[in-house]
Amino acid sequence: MKPMKSLSASLFSTSTSNPKPPKRAISRRSFLGTSLAVGGVVFVMVAIAQSAVAQNLVRFSGGVGVIPTGSANTTVRTVAAAGQIWVIRDLAADVKQDARIRLDGRGLLLGSGNNVGSNANQSVFATLFCANDGNVQHSSNLAGVPLEVNGDFRIDDTLSPAPPNPCTSPVLLIRSAASGSWFAAGIPR
Repeated sequence: MKPMKSLSASLFSTSTSNPKPPKRAISRRSFLGTSLAVGGVVFVMVAIAQSAVAQNLVRFSGGVGVIPTGSANTTVRTVAAAGQIWVIRDLAADVKQDARIRLDGRGLLLGSGNNVGSNANQSVFATLFCANDGNVQHSSNLAGVPLEVNGDFRIDDTLSPAPPNPCTSPVLLIRSAASGSWFAAGIPR
């Protein structure tokens, strides 16, 4: 019985005398911990960079169409009104601090005349004005984007020149690529 006790005592002492995990387990844990830490730091840095780039400068929600009166009182920041009534069903626009503009317009159509309810085969571009820079015209591509048959359009572009930050008393006009006159304006949010 003594050999059995000594064998079990020897096994017991061996198993409890070495409490360290095998070397391989330590290196895996260390690698995993380091990987998680580096991944976390990279994630935070990317999130900060994206939030800095994606900051809104100005936003617009809703729009109004132009009702020309034939007088100068329909001119906005030196831009003449279109010659006919235009209506717009909806408009949403975000201008970022890096001058990117994303604008969705719905239902920009003639509101009077023989072609009422049509898009008059127009292409449009956007212009942002800021009172604190002397009302410089910050415009998307002047070639514009064509209106769909139902008057819908999307502008995903960069304004040139870049607007100031901050942009005080912002005005956003939707303009004709052909004449430069304005059809609709965004409502600042």
